[in-house]
Amino acid sequence: MAIFPEYRELIDQLKANDPHFYQLCSKHSELDHTITQMDAHSGLASHEDIEILKKKKLLLKDEIYGLLKRASSTEQTSDM
Repeated sequence: MAIFPEYRELIDQLKANDPHFYQLCSKHSELDHTITQMDAHSGLASHEDIEILKKKKLLLKDEIYGLLKRASSTEQTSDM
């Protein structure tokens, strides 16, 4: 996952141990791929369709970030 490179290790760990997190990341990647394909072949969808998918992708990114922040703070607390 190219988003949040500063959380690379934590992302890998959560994807391996948290099915919900894995599902969110998979859906985010899937939407990213779909949007890229639609942009490349502009006849496949309207601008509005692409914008709807981008908004869904952003919501997923926000949820992923929230889970990363929570896991990161939990990890830092347990290291003390």
